[in-house]
Amino acid sequence: MQPSPPSLLHPIVITRPAAQAGALAQQIAARGRQPVIFPLLEILPLSDSAPLQAVLSKLDTYALVVFVSPNAIDAAFQHIASWPLQVPIGIVGEGSRAALARHGLTARNATIFSPPDPAKTDSEGLLLALDLNALRGRQVLLVRGESGREFFADNLLAAGIKVQAVAAYRRQAPVLDETLKARLQQLLDSENDWILTSSEALRHLMDLVQALENSTGVAKIQQQKLLVPHARIAETAHALGFTDVTLTGSGDERLLDALQFPL
Repeated sequence: MQPSPPSLLHPIVITRPAAQAGALAQQIAARGRQPVIFPLLEILPLSDSAPLQAVLSKLDTYALVVFVSPNAIDAAFQHIASWPLQVPIGIVGEGSRAALARHGLTARNATIFSPPDPAKTDSEGLLLALDLNALRGRQVLLVRGESGREFFADNLLAAGIKVQAVAAYRRQAPVLDETLKARLQQLLDSENDWILTSSEALRHLMDLVQALENSTGVAKIQQQKLLVPHARIAETAHALGFTDVTLTGSGDERLLDALQFPL
């Protein structure tokens, strides 16, 4: 199939939190496509970080520390002077691996567990990478946002592993003010490729569209193309009525590989 001419390639809407969108936008622009940053999640600091700091001060007491996202890593490392290298780390995606590297931790100097299948970078995949028998009776720290799936913690508990969860940040949907309304309407009135990297962000998108009180808005957004890194997000998209959904696999490189660029 011949690539589409540049004039027919749609803008690419990046819906990650603002702090995480820039690098991907630069890569897309460098390849000749137009990135549009439209965050669907706002990452905010905790109103009280004392409980987080107390937990992080005793990292060396845990058999494993699991970070659920790059946001969890960046928020936690604001309070970590140095990582106890004897403590292994669990992550679920390549974005988290890159975040650890920004803070000086790589496979060269730390033990990092991640899903063995690049196409299944989620809690289920991480469980496959762990020796649950070796962790039985020991304590695992789960660093996450103020809310999140309980699947991972529940499975560790069922395996006889002690779990302590701690919030490192909080998330919220963007406020639909007049500026955001105008931007969203403009996106609905044109054709775009949307990168959605969380089910929560996808649900926020639908909530925002419905709040526009525009009878055609939902139909318009459902007709646009979505690119998602995880099967769970694809399932959410289909449940919300989207029909053009591409499952790319985890990591920016796979997202970029799934996009079409001009020659």
